[in-house]
Parts: sequence; C-alpha cells; structure tokens
Amino acid sequence: MKLVTIAEIEQQLNNISAESDPFFKRIQKDERKGVQLLIHRWQKRMEQEKQLQEKFNEMNLYENKWRAQGYKYIAGVDEVGRGPLAGPVVAAAVILPDDFFLPGIDDSKKISEKKRMEYDEIIKREALAVSVAEIDAGEIDSINIYEATKKAMMAAIASLDPNPDVLLIDAMKLETPFVVESIIKGDAKSVSIAAASIVAKVARDRLMTELAAQYPEYGFQQNMGYGTREHIQAIQMHGITPYHRKSFAPVKEWLLNE
Repeated sequence: MKLVTIAEIEQQLNNISAESDPFFKRIQKDERKGVQLLIHRWQKRMEQEKQLQEKFNEMNLYENKWRAQGYKYIAGVDEVGRGPLAGPVVAAAVILPDDFFLPGIDDSKKISEKKRMEYDEIIKREALAVSVAEIDAGEIDSINIYEATKKAMMAAIASLDPNPDVLLIDAMKLETPFVVESIIKGDAKSVSIAAASIVAKVARDRLMTELAAQYPEYGFQQNMGYGTREHIQAIQMHGITPYHRKSFAPVKEWLLNE
C-alpha cells in the first residue's frame, strides 16, 4: 500500500471530527514523528472546539429558559462607554435567531479587536434585529452618566423591529413594557448580551477613531476616550474638545483651574 504523505494526512485531518473515523484510526499506527505531531495538534484543536461549544451552550441557558416558556424574540441589551472622559455612551440591542451559533463569542472586553470586528459582521448578518443608540457628552453632563446609559438602552430597545418579548440586560434595571431579566456580568453569561456588547463596542470604537482624525493630539484611536495618562496630559496641554464630558474628573478639575 502506498504510504500517505504527511501533507496529505494534514489535509485529510481538516475534514475529520471524531477519533472513531477509520482514517484517524489508521494514522494513529503511523510512527512517523510528523504524523504523531499532526495527531497531537488535531486532538488539541478538537479539545478547544469542545470547550468553546460547551461555553456557548452555557451562554444560551437564559435564552433557552425563556424560549421554553413560549417567548420568541429574546433581546440582549448592553452598553459601552460609561467610564471614558470623552465620547458618547453607546447601547446596543440584539435579537438572535434560535439556531444562532458562534463559538468563541464572549464579553467584548475579553476578545481581540480583530475578533470583535469579525463577530460584529456575523451578528449583524444573522441577527433578527440589531439596534444601536448613543447619548453624547453634552447630554451625559446634563442628566448624569447613569441616566444617560438607561436612555441609550431604552432608545436601542425602542428601535428594534420586531419588538422583543423578553429583554436580557447586563446588570441594569429598566422600566419597560417588556419582560426583563437583569443579569450580573451578563455579557459573559448570555450570548445575546455578549452580541449586544460586541455591536456596541465596535460602533463606539469606530466613532472614536473618526474623532481621532479630527483631534489627533488626544489619541482617541488608542484610548477610546478613557483617561489614560497620555490623554490627561493632552487635556492639560491642549484643553478639551466638544466631545469631552465636563462633569467628569479630571476634565472638571481642568475647567475649574482655567
């Protein structure tokens, strides 16, 4: 029998998903170091995929609980940008289909920018509804960040089409006509909230990158408006922009010293 090359084995392993596969059983007897290394890599990859699958299943527990009670449209709601010195607070609401599957999805802060961009596209393509809303710095100063966050969330929810049956919200209490479940650290526990977290984060980051082109001295494309040392030094040197939150220290302190 002709000996299968290592390159051919590598190619075939890409199409195998179980150790019970006849081809896999055969190559396990192949003593070549290159083959054994491929087998080890394949087993490691399968284990990682299994863990991602289990994590994804865990993150669907809240959605499945409500679907089992007859609710169809489960919306995840989350926000980004409560803490920065500049830029808006942005909220997103996302309704995913029952068969949505995206292993690796998680709280937007836990995944790389590249993954967030990739997942953002998938979510927007496959979701039943996606809505994004923002409240600017001036209104944040006027009504405070907590109220601004709630207002952004309510605006995102109101723009959903179809209307949600149930809202899963990351640690925030909202008064709405819909059934609401508030989940502490929900962006790491619910796939719908995680999806909203990613959509909101990508939308806000894009906006801050656009602002960076207008105001390059503040480094918005890197700090996204957060109070890094470089950002604070830029405020002290250049003053503030119309996008800075005047009610936030140290912006407030800089204004008092002017």
